Amino acid sequence: MKIAFATQDLKRVDAHFGWAKNIAIYEVGPDGHRFLEAVQFDGDLKEDGNEDKLAPKLDAIRDCAILYVAAIGGSGAARVVASNIHPMKVNQPEEITDLLEKLEAVLKGTPPPWLRKALAKGQERTLDFDE
Repeated sequence: MKIAFATQDLKRVDAHFGWAKNIAIYEVGPDGHRFLEAVQFDGDLKEDGNEDKLAPKLDAIRDCAILYVAAIGGSGAARVVASNIHPMKVNQPEEITDLLEKLEAVLKGTPPPWLRKALAKGQERTLDFDE
């Protein structure tokens, strides 16, 4: 399952989705995780009301099941949810590796229903190759 993290420094979830300079994308499962890519964004990212800045970010995370953010606006959250991506807000900056390890532990046990649904999204993508 692919997980996206809104980050300024590529180490912590410390960015508002619309203002993030980077989106770090990882593959995660019960047995570990691996870094896939970091997508960088330029321009005036703090321009409120500029919905155009969200399109490239939504495109970058389209295959992800979960998006971790420090904050996200209402329209951004609605567009993320409409893309079948589960937004997760952290209350303070958190290390990406810590979040990945917590997620791995949950995946080894009995994931909550929303996480099982997110896992199913990753499996659907794998099945698409047969069609």
